[in-house]
Parts: sequence; C-alpha cells; structure tokens
Amino acid sequence: MAEGAATRSQGAGRGGPVAGVLLAAGASARLGTNKLLLELEGEPLLRRSARAALDAGLEPVLVVLGPDQARTEAALAGLPCRTVPNPDHAAGQGTSLRAGLAALPPGAAAAVVLLADMPLVTAAMIAALVARWRGSAAPLVLADYAGVTAPPTLYDRALFAELVDPGDRPGQRVVARHRAEAGAVSFPAEALADVDTPDDLARLSAPRWSAP
Repeated sequence: MAEGAATRSQGAGRGGPVAGVLLAAGASARLGTNKLLLELEGEPLLRRSARAALDAGLEPVLVVLGPDQARTEAALAGLPCRTVPNPDHAAGQGTSLRAGLAALPPGAAAAVVLLADMPLVTAAMIAALVARWRGSAAPLVLADYAGVTAPPTLYDRALFAELVDPGDRPGQRVVARHRAEAGAVSFPAEALADVDTPDDLARLSAPRWSAP
C-alpha cells in the first residue's frame, strides 16, 4: 500500500467499533515466573490491563495468550473479553499480533494493540487514542511519552493487511512506514513503565504521579 492511501481511504469524524488486541503471550523469561499473574494494587497485571481496555470502551477485547493458559484465563474470570491462544508464541511477538488480528470480527474499524505488562496505561489513555482517531484522518495513532513512542498504538483497518506481514514486531515496521501520517497523543513519561523484574513491580507499587 502506498503511503497516504490509508489516510485517503478514511475521512474525519469516522465511526465504527474499535477493538482491543492485548498481547499477553510472553514467557517472562527474565522474571522466572509468569509476570502477568503478579499483582499490583491487589490485581493481577493481566487482569488490570484487560480491564483498562474494557473500561475504555474497546469492543471486543481479545487477549492473546501463550504458556500457562489455564492460570492466565483464570485471572480474567468474569471479564467480558475473549482469549486467543497462540501456540507459536515462542517465535516472537509478531505471532501474537497476527493471532489477535486474525480473530478480530469483520466489523472492527480499527484496533488498539496493547501490552499486558504496562500496568500504568489507563482506560482514559486508551480512550484518548480512540478519540484522536475518530476526529482525524490518521491511519494510526501513537502514544507519545515525552518524546518516546511506545504502546498502546491504534491501527486503522486499512493497515491490518500490513500488520500480518511475516517476521517479528510488524507493528514497529508499520509505524515507521506511516509515521508522517500518524496522529499522536501525549502522555506523562512516568506512564511508560513495564514489568520485567520484581524490582520493577516494587517501584510501581509506590505511586508518585496521577494517571491521566
């Protein structure tokens, strides 16, 4: 697809459901245990991330799972989200993205791709990405943390075909290809935090900022 084609295919003020694709199939190799089951403020990280996506109004919310599926599904009990198994999770994050996109309903006008180990991403932040997309012609909307681009990222349906390209981290390639056309929403630098070690979780357990 030529650059600019996705933008021209959509107009401002667009509607349609925006889905969520929550990537949660990592092996947590550095931590030695499933980090998504660790708790922050009394809630497993996985459930916290899924709840933020649901509270933002994403519909449906698809949670892509890898190993330890029984326990991760239990952590989501009672939430109106759908789990998508990724048996190829060891081959990289790109396989999870492709699995999530393949499970999207045909009516999804766009999708927000989120990472389950970013517990400071709030429903308000996700909703701001959707609002920016609805009020623009941008084919994707980026989260900007004081100059650093990181998930979540909203992709218009016009870009879905590019996101299923082979290889790891296809989302990053699509962002690079369409950055000049992208919209962006600014968030505090402190919101850019993920959990890879117990120390990461300990730092996040002592809030020092107000979530947007």
